[in-house]
Amino acid sequence: MWQRFLIRKNERALLLRDGDFQRLLAPGEIRLFDPNKRYSVCAFPLETALFEHPLADYLRRNEPALIADQFQVFDLGDEEAGLRFENEALAEILPPGSRKLYWKSAAPQRLERVALNEGCEVPAELLARMAQPGLRGRSIAGLGAVLNVQVPAFHLGLLRVDGKLARLLQPGRYGYWRFNRDIAVELVDTRLQALEVGGQEILTRDKVSLRINLAATWYFDDVELAYSCLPKPAEHIYRELQFGLRAAVGTRTLDELLENKQLVDEVVSRHLDAKLQGFGVKVTSLGVKDIVLPGEMKALLAQVVEAEKAAQANVIRRREETGATRSLLNTAKVMEDNPTALRLKELETLERLAERIDKISVFGGLDQLLNGLVKLKA
Repeated sequence: MWQRFLIRKNERALLLRDGDFQRLLAPGEIRLFDPNKRYSVCAFPLETALFEHPLADYLRRNEPALIADQFQVFDLGDEEAGLRFENEALAEILPPGSRKLYWKSAAPQRLERVALNEGCEVPAELLARMAQPGLRGRSIAGLGAVLNVQVPAFHLGLLRVDGKLARLLQPGRYGYWRFNRDIAVELVDTRLQALEVGGQEILTRDKVSLRINLAATWYFDDVELAYSCLPKPAEHIYRELQFGLRAAVGTRTLDELLENKQLVDEVVSRHLDAKLQGFGVKVTSLGVKDIVLPGEMKALLAQVVEAEKAAQANVIRRREETGATRSLLNTAKVMEDNPTALRLKELETLERLAERIDKISVFGGLDQLLNGLVKLKA
């Protein structure tokens, strides 16, 4: 008929009768006459400083003396956040409108209020406390309420507050409160970037289908201007490269394109200079990587090239034959008027013949041999 309740030194407890609050129990042993088992005890370990119970609001309204004696009250307005320090170490970030009770008998608690209507940026000193909480030996509750941004070198950050561009962030670390506003940061690479337009099927003016691959390099001339005019600058440059390429190829014949491959680069460059003016982006260089012809067109071009080379070879051969004939005619005229030159020619011919003969038998002397081979008529 008696109930015994033991409250340890590191605990506090609420005595309930039929679920209703009766009183707060301090550490020690409690004996109650309770034949009908109407009493119960709800114990709270002081390792957890936060007091959470369905009767918390009831105690606030009806037991103000108890609240003032046993609890620290951390109440926040709609335009302020809270930093709860436990043993002077940041333990929790409280959202606006929070209503919290903490046991005074637990670890020392302290609250710092942050006015959200005075700015959304987290001070650098506080941000350093929030960085790498795992290395500090304990986590910080509610850390997701802070947008932690690291802007790398050679990048800029576009800070948008409620969808509007607020400022540009230089390389470094930044933190922003997410309470009562929509915060987003987009990183932008300010270095030279490559862009390729591949596999573009385009018809020339003489109805020949070509597949062209184009490469370009570009960079941000003015990041803020670029993103104020264009939602996705890289995609805009890609489309303009496509349009410029079609304008360069579609208005020219295949022969014109093959004779001057730099023509496409020049036309596309002029197109981009006109279309990208005032958008904060700049294309530094571009060029056609390759032009792919259909299979049948390759065979026809090979035949044309073969025919042209054969004709050029025939012209060269005829030219050489004409030159050789003219040289023989000039030699004949010289020998006709000069017997000595004719005699030298005869000796040269005899020398060539002698080179091909392994053995020579001479009868009657060398003069008889020469007279027998060649006879000169006056």
